[in-house]
This record gives sequence, structure tokens and C-alpha cells, in this order.
Amino acid sequence: MASQLVHLPEVERLSPACIRILGGNPGKFTLQGTNTYLIGRGPSRLLIDTGEGKPSWISALKRTLEEEKATVQKALITHWHHDHVGGIAQLLEHSPETVIYKCDPSGGQQVDIKDGQTFEVQGATLTAVHTPGHTTDHMAFVLREESALFTGDNVLGQGTAVFEDLGTYLESLARMENLVPGRAYPGHGPVLPEARAKISEYIQHRHQRETQVLQALGSAKERWASPTGSEGIDGWSSMELVKVIYREVPENLHLPAQGGVIQILRKLRNEDRVILDGEDNWRLKDRSSL
Repeated sequence: MASQLVHLPEVERLSPACIRILGGNPGKFTLQGTNTYLIGRGPSRLLIDTGEGKPSWISALKRTLEEEKATVQKALITHWHHDHVGGIAQLLEHSPETVIYKCDPSGGQQVDIKDGQTFEVQGATLTAVHTPGHTTDHMAFVLREESALFTGDNVLGQGTAVFEDLGTYLESLARMENLVPGRAYPGHGPVLPEARAKISEYIQHRHQRETQVLQALGSAKERWASPTGSEGIDGWSSMELVKVIYREVPENLHLPAQGGVIQILRKLRNEDRVILDGEDNWRLKDRSSL
């Protein structure tokens, strides 16, 4: 997967008010590494996320702050995952006066972020938007001066995102889609030129997968129909659905894909469109679900 990723420099100025500093933690799930962003144009800046605490990240941040003759006034955390909060200790060691903001804070050193809260420094105004789905505490941020959106891990620069709850995630994507007409700064991967277009693509992709699950379940009902025409009780397991829907995907990726299929099935069950028999045996509630 790494060979397919575009190269990103460790530090790059993306706009007059935005510098990206990579977290120094490339990997299967973090792509080129976690993106952290230094925001503003004056001596006091905002920082979005802190990586996972790699020495290369704090070194690059210190170097950048020296070059910019700036300090970090506030750090805004998109969500609780380790590769976004792991560098908080190093940041506070370097800059004890920095205030850490996070939705649903877990530590005494953190201040809660509220939906709609605004953070302002010279050259940049960020507004927090609660966008749960990837995690319950997930926050996106609108950069007013650029009509741009920091998408956190709800939308990535390459590939698709994972999520804890599909229904909630789709609601957040729908909200994010209408926020800005400009670019997107994701939690991982390169800058996206048009936030709305990429978010719309994400939504369409999720609906496509849902349709594929429903179609497979529909064929399962036909497959297990009794000779008298009544419905059989057998259905499909989540992995059987994966092997149909992701038939062209290498088998070593089927297990991670299973998580997404289970999320779709849970959403459909919450909507009363599918039935779960036992631990992992799924079938349509009725043909109108198709």
C-alpha cells in the first residue's frame, strides 16, 4: 500500500496560513503519517493534532516555530486516537503555556471543545464542528479565511476512512458536505482540492456498498427458499457477504473489509430492513428492502 502513496515532505507550507508537519509515523492505517497543522500568520498560532509523539515530529515542530518566530497558543485535537493525541506531552514539555482543547476531554490538562466554538489568531479563524462517526468525539474545523475544512479522520487524502457507527458517520458526512466550497485538509494524506466533491464521493461509495449488501442478501433469500415457496431461515454470514462484494479484492484484505460490512448490516438492522438470526446470520426482512 505504501508504494501507492504520493510523497509528502515532512514540513510543507500549504497556504499563507497553513503549514503541514507530518507525525513521523507512516504505516498501513496512518498512510504517510498523521498530518498536524500549524495555523495562522502571526507570533501566536493554532495547532491541529499532535501525532503520536515521535521525536522527529516535535523536532520538526520546534524547527518550524523557530523559523516562523511563533509559539503555539492553543492545540486543537480532532479525536482521541493515539496517533492524534500522542504528542501532547512533548508539546507541553516544549510549550507549557499551550492550552489543549478536545471534545469530551479525558485528562485534566485538556479543555472541552464545543460544537460551533471559534478559535482565532492573526490570519486565521477556526470554527469547530462536531462530526462523530469515526469516533464519538470527532471534530472537524472550518478555516474561514480559506473556506477550507480540516476533516480529521472522517475524510482522508487517499483511500477511505473507517468508522465506529455508519449511520452517525453518514450524518456527519452530510453535514460536512455543506460546510465549505474550498479545499480539505485531511488527518492523513495529501490536501484535497475540493472538500465537497470528495465528501460526496465518500457518501456515494457508502451507499454503493449498502446496495451491494442488500442485493447479496436478496439473492440469499432466493437461494434458501423452500420448495413450497415459503422463506427459509438461512441467510449469509458477514464474511460470506465480503467474499461476494469484495471478490476482486485480495483475500488478505477481506478481514478488514468485514468490519465495514458488519457496520452496514447493523445500520440496516437499526432501520428494520434486515434480520439477524444468531450471532452472524443475516437476511432481508422483506423484498421491499431491495
